[in-house]
Amino acid sequence: MKYVNATAILPEKLIEEIQKYVQGETIYIPKPEGTYQRWGTRSGGRKLIDDRNRAIKTAFSCGSSIDQLAVEHCLSVETIKKIVYTK
Repeated sequence: MKYVNATAILPEKLIEEIQKYVQGETIYIPKPEGTYQRWGTRSGGRKLIDDRNRAIKTAFSCGSSIDQLAVEHCLSVETIKKIVYTK
């Protein structure tokens, strides 16, 4: 996480107001709720997992066993069950 000195970006009046509540501490100001992104959307990790899960579901529907899929994808049997049996 990158830290920025408040005096470099905030107006003096706002800093004075914040100092009424906290002085010399590090505070975290979260993003507005509507700007959050799902995990992995920027890096592409989410797409890779979604593609893998889709391939697992397809292989299961074509006759592969849960044990085979667990070995093939290096996942636990329970994880394969969750992938296969969720919509």
